[in-house]
Amino acid sequence: MPSVTLKDIARETGFHVSTVSRALDPRARSALTDQVVQKVNEAAVRMGYRPNRLAAGLRTKRTKTIGVVIPDITNPLFPPIVRGIEKVIEPLGYVSIIVNTDSRRDREQGQVGVLLERGVDGIIHAAVERDDPVLDEIRRAGVPLVTVNRALEDPDIPAIVNDDADGIARMVAHLVEAGHREIAHIAGPEQLSTGIDRLAAFRAAASSFGLEVPEYHIARATRLNEEEGRRCAEALLSLARPPTAILAANDRLALGAFEAIREMGLSCPEDVSVTGFNDYDFLRLIPPGLTTVRVDKQTAGRRSAELVIRLIEEPESKGETRIILPVEAVFRGSVAAPRAAHSEPEQRAGVA
Repeated sequence: MPSVTLKDIARETGFHVSTVSRALDPRARSALTDQVVQKVNEAAVRMGYRPNRLAAGLRTKRTKTIGVVIPDITNPLFPPIVRGIEKVIEPLGYVSIIVNTDSRRDREQGQVGVLLERGVDGIIHAAVERDDPVLDEIRRAGVPLVTVNRALEDPDIPAIVNDDADGIARMVAHLVEAGHREIAHIAGPEQLSTGIDRLAAFRAAASSFGLEVPEYHIARATRLNEEEGRRCAEALLSLARPPTAILAANDRLALGAFEAIREMGLSCPEDVSVTGFNDYDFLRLIPPGLTTVRVDKQTAGRRSAELVIRLIEEPESKGETRIILPVEAVFRGSVAAPRAAHSEPEQRAGVA
């Protein structure tokens, strides 16, 4: 059975083909009356019309596709970001192609190459490293790029990021108000903007409260996952001078710290307080409930999509290149006043 065309809908409705085309285009239909748009769309649905995107792409030199690059498909941070992206692009006739890098540069390069081969109109990149060589490939292709949740060192590349400094400062303030002076930090990887920025924010916030943070109270994770959080927390809590609180650079690191605390025969928050960053929906269900920083994931996705669409459709337009979204502190049960200092550090570490 032959495909339904715009001419078929024009014959069915009595409108000119150009009118039918505008009525089916979300960006052009505003020039028509609601009655015309409704009649054309009802006919299109009734007749089973599907737009020929390949033919349209040949005419416009656009594919109406947006590449979305994420570092870890298992991380619950990213589905809400993708949902925010799709809420913007779908009504405009765009679709997303989502690729996963597993936080590996070689895989990132291959996946971005696939997106460029598919002729995407723009890329929203949530997996960039601070100095990312794949940027050169995207530049050579002339494809608009926006990063989300992370940023590149290049200030000219638009980025939607969270207010890391404010979020970390709120966590430090909460721990200090609870009575903590020995606060350690599990930092994210140094090649990521979130890792370096949140570490700098931690140092600045601690200094503002007159706290001296020894270098051995900084544990650096190589990946943003539970395994690394567990490893780093074990190292911190095995010190002769262990911290009374651990501020983790993200929630997955914090969940790993929970595991290390349990395995060492300690408890949170009685022996060690823990905080995170991002706020996954399920965290309130995991005892004792993680105190963390809530980021607006859907808004981050929405703003990144709005920006990349503008860069695609108005390539000469100028605007903000760094959009910082506000964050919110979420207080749950993982923070309490520190225990009185023990006479033997080994007792606190659960060592006989």
